[in-house]
Order: sequence, then C-alpha cells, then structure tokens
Amino acid sequence: MSTKTKARPKTSSNSGTIALNRRAHHDFEIVDRVECGIMLTGSEVKSVREHRVQLQGSYARIRNGEVWLLDAHIAPYANAGYASHEPTRDRKLLLHRKEITRLSQMVGEQGLTLIPLAMYFKGGVAKVEIGVARGLHHYDKRERIAERDVKRDVQRALRRNA
Repeated sequence: MSTKTKARPKTSSNSGTIALNRRAHHDFEIVDRVECGIMLTGSEVKSVREHRVQLQGSYARIRNGEVWLLDAHIAPYANAGYASHEPTRDRKLLLHRKEITRLSQMVGEQGLTLIPLAMYFKGGVAKVEIGVARGLHHYDKRERIAERDVKRDVQRALRRNA
C-alpha cells in the first residue's frame, strides 16, 4: 500500500511584492489602477528577484502608442559580468491596445498622470501596477491628515467607553 502525501502549496521566491511606491499615495489621488507586464533584460530580472528596485520618483508616459516606465531604478546585478544594464533606462510596459487608448484618453483629457504603484511577481512573471493619478495640493494633504486624526480620536473614545 502506498502512502500519498498531500500536495503542499508552492512557496517560491517568484511570488510577492517586490517594491511599493508609498509616496504615490501621499502625493496623488489614485483614480484608476491597471496591471501590466514589463519588458526586462536577464540581469534586470535577477536584480528584481533580489528586491533591488526603487519606484519613488518614477512615472509612465505614452509614446507612439506604447507605454514606457521612466526613471524606475533597478540596481545592476552583481554577477552580471559584461552583460549589465543601465539602472534607470526606459522600460516598455505591456498592455492591450484598448487599455492603452483608454489610458491615453484619461491622461489627455483630464490632466491625469501615470504613476507606478507596485512591482511584483505573478506566476513567475514581473508585473507593474500603474495608477492613473491626480496630483494633490498641500491643503488637500492637510485635510486628509486632519480627517485621519479625527477618526483616530473617535476610535479611541469608543474603545474607552466600551
């Protein structure tokens, strides 16, 4: 009689969030989110697997019907040898044509911008979540902070009374 073992879920380094752009949620109001693929070279993929990615200050642009990620920093892979990559080169984002036209209409008409929010692996493939965002003014940020403080005070008062 053979003993069958239960199949364990695969825990691989291919899944999980690589990098977050936390500053984006502070500086922008996110109107819409889109998941897209990203074209990387071999040494870039190795570096991304080591979580050596910085998304702060990066943005996306639509050029000639293609979406490009600009100023995202992927550190050079230490063991790349002569086949290393430029850390802040422009990288093409992979989207369907309908998604690109919808994004270009939103960005063109409403004065919005494209901001990368997160980079992660999904099924072994690197993905980038870009957000269609509207910039916040300083007074908007202050209002958000004040609302958050009021909510926190109310929660504290409710916990004390309960």
